[in-house]
Amino acid sequence: MMSKLREGYKQSKVGVIPEEWEVVEFNDLRDINVSHSITGGPFGSNLKSEHYTDTGVRIIQLQNIGDGSFINKDFIYTDEEKARELKSCLIYPNDIILAKMAEPVSRACIIPSFEDKFLMGSDGIRLHIDKEKYDNKFILESINYRQFRNIAIARSTGSTRQRIGLTDLKKIPIIIPPLKEQQKIAQILSTWDSAISKQEVLIKAKEQLKKGLMQKLLSGEVRFEGFDGEWEEVRLGDVGYTYGGLTKKTAEDFGCGDANYITYKNIFDNDKIDVSIFDNVEIGNNEKQNKVIYGDVLFTTSSETPEEVGMSSVLLDEIDELYLNSFCFGYRLNDLNIINPQFARFYFRSFYMRDKISRLAQGSTRFNLSKLQVMKIKISIPLLKEQKKIAQVLSTADKEIELLKNELETLKEQKRGLMQRLLSGDVRVVV
Repeated sequence: MMSKLREGYKQSKVGVIPEEWEVVEFNDLRDINVSHSITGGPFGSNLKSEHYTDTGVRIIQLQNIGDGSFINKDFIYTDEEKARELKSCLIYPNDIILAKMAEPVSRACIIPSFEDKFLMGSDGIRLHIDKEKYDNKFILESINYRQFRNIAIARSTGSTRQRIGLTDLKKIPIIIPPLKEQQKIAQILSTWDSAISKQEVLIKAKEQLKKGLMQKLLSGEVRFEGFDGEWEEVRLGDVGYTYGGLTKKTAEDFGCGDANYITYKNIFDNDKIDVSIFDNVEIGNNEKQNKVIYGDVLFTTSSETPEEVGMSSVLLDEIDELYLNSFCFGYRLNDLNIINPQFARFYFRSFYMRDKISRLAQGSTRFNLSKLQVMKIKISIPLLKEQKKIAQVLSTADKEIELLKNELETLKEQKRGLMQRLLSGDVRVVV
């Protein structure tokens, strides 16, 4: 037996919606009076790296298409002649661009207005809507809404990386209220966007302040009151020693037991390791010498760029049976009273140390870091009491940034809740 519909609502092919609303297909959103109002980027063979120039018409790449916002990085161009040849793939300010590929597939943003035109890369899809019927911001939010995205993902192909074709995209249904209601919903969601944007700006400012603070405190340029003694120069090899990561790759290779291990990515993405950051693998008895303990400084040993080699992280929790995976090595201090682990967390990620370590990277297509070379590095460090004071101040800055990020996630969650209720018609707005 079917449940009774709420008054003022009707059943549609995508669920229950308000009676005044309709369901259209993505293809119906286009402005039929504008050429190529829905179109994909050029085939790969039509736009290759040999067509790139230093200036000209900017090419929008997959990584520029954010989930709701344009990501202004990775600048590449082509000349006007090539752009004219591919004029069907041009896209203009205030058009909507969608990503054919994950992650996530079909994510969309609005084209910015700092250029008069752009050329889409092969993985972009242009949408120029009929503004007599639709609101640009409302359509953007609807495309990024989970109902539309889930259908797009279900219709995508590919095992390692999903991709949706233009033909499949055009048939995806989308719920449309009357234009004035679209505009009101867009206005409400824009209020949350503004709050999110301001929070992101504040976080970036705080991160820049922390970066400057690190540079001044960890170099000794700025000292706290009461600390005026000379810093001591030590060679890393004189105050500690290194040990390697695992050389075996699979659970079958290890052969016994079950243990936690730290990966290259764990180290690269985090300046500290605690109970929330590590993976799991079976491990053999012959690998026990690689056990990681509290206070160990962990380094990545290989990367495609020298700047990324030797990223560090410090274990700041007491964790039993924790090991290093391959492409990493550990550095253990003979005495934690020489370098405080909390201080080491910041010190080894400072600009000063990153520059020293990256200079030691060797290679051409892939760069590697030698443990022996790292052990030759000389560093200047304050006494333990000053180290702890520096670590305390920088940790406080971290906590402030973390608090701001938590507030940002709350704002984003609030917006997601609003989208769920407003874009489905569950809650109506007053026009």
